[in-house]
Amino acid sequence: MPDLRKRPQWIAHAVALVYAAICIIPFVIVVSSSLTNEFALSENGFRLWPSVFDATAYKYIFKDPTIVLRSYWVTIASTVPTTVLGVLVMAMMAYPLSRANCRFRRPLSFYVFFTMLFSGGLVPSYILNTKYLHLQNTMAVLIIPSLVNAFYIFMIRTFLQKLPASLYESAKIDGASEFRIFFQVAMPLCVPALASVGFFTAMGKWNDWYSALLYISNDRLYPLQYLLYVIQSNLRVLLNAMQGYVSIDLDPREIPGNNLVMAMAVVAAGPMLFVFPLFQRYFVQGLTVGAVKG
Repeated sequence: MPDLRKRPQWIAHAVALVYAAICIIPFVIVVSSSLTNEFALSENGFRLWPSVFDATAYKYIFKDPTIVLRSYWVTIASTVPTTVLGVLVMAMMAYPLSRANCRFRRPLSFYVFFTMLFSGGLVPSYILNTKYLHLQNTMAVLIIPSLVNAFYIFMIRTFLQKLPASLYESAKIDGASEFRIFFQVAMPLCVPALASVGFFTAMGKWNDWYSALLYISNDRLYPLQYLLYVIQSNLRVLLNAMQGYVSIDLDPREIPGNNLVMAMAVVAAGPMLFVFPLFQRYFVQGLTVGAVKG
């Protein structure tokens, strides 16, 4: 007879498997749809396996590989510095906010928290970045405005507050400076929070297309997400032209539609699928211990 004491464990495993399937099936459908013929996709709908295999969508995206590879490079060149510098800057901001002996800890915490409630707005930010800082059409505009996130600062601060004050006191007795305490004591002990913040920062920057829409007009500086947005916009214009707005001589079978959208999603999400397992083991500890308590 089955052990009744293990029944709750089996139920939990079954629920976890069902939930995992619910999370995986949509991605499988996206991949399958990207490899499906457009007409078959319109006729048969979305399926777990391509009804008619067709790689036209990927051929359309990689018609000129240099463009896609250049956009990959721009995205990587903006994501990596934003993640590394962003984590460093936010950790350096969170460290004094976590120390009880910081004289201006409360007003600085309120200052950071206030930015979560009210921001300067789009127009002032655009004027600052273009008219005063002159960041338009530069790599800096894809990096500098994304370095700080107030929520992540509080997340790291709360994690640092969990560390015993005796660690800092013993380091002080040994003659360590605040910078040495920060880099050699605090930073190594809050790796879970830093890894979680780093992954979320990298994910946000990798999927960022709005910054390029606002500040980038040079096609050589298009990040991947914005390039795919441009491809989709051009496709929409072409399809509208074929519907009668503009007279054009082109076979509709040569133009991908929904399968192109799915292929763009696969191309954009692919690299992050390999990055996620590197940070996964830090998530639970980083998000629970470093969670904002209010």
